[in-house]
Amino acid sequence: QVQLVESGGGLVQTGGSLRLSCAASGRTFGNYVVGWFRQAPGNEREAVAHVTWSGGTTGYADSVRGRFTISRDNAKNTVYLQMNSLRPEDTAAYYCAAQDKRYYSGYYWTNPNNHYDYWGRGTQVTVSS
Repeated sequence: QVQLVESGGGLVQTGGSLRLSCAASGRTFGNYVVGWFRQAPGNEREAVAHVTWSGGTTGYADSVRGRFTISRDNAKNTVYLQMNSLRPEDTAAYYCAAQDKRYYSGYYWTNPNNHYDYWGRGTQVTVSS
């Protein structure tokens, strides 16, 4: 089992920045890919970014590439999502999820149903215009 807890959300103006954290406990965190997903009311959950178990590979949704940066510190069992140049359309609940590295695919990381077996409860990000 892996337990995930997100933090760092809040209210920010357009153009502002936030850093989300995903703190993990339980099994060896370094064996897991971690993805950030978001979901706005009435919308499906969508992928934002992911980082592989060693941090060597990252990937981003087109909508956030160049503005968001994902990183991880396995010594602290934490994954971060630095979000800059925030826009109102970034408003959503943000979730981190862990995927056993055995199931990792660089093509399918965006699918929240693809073996992301552990999820946090989310943190709300609201960007005002």
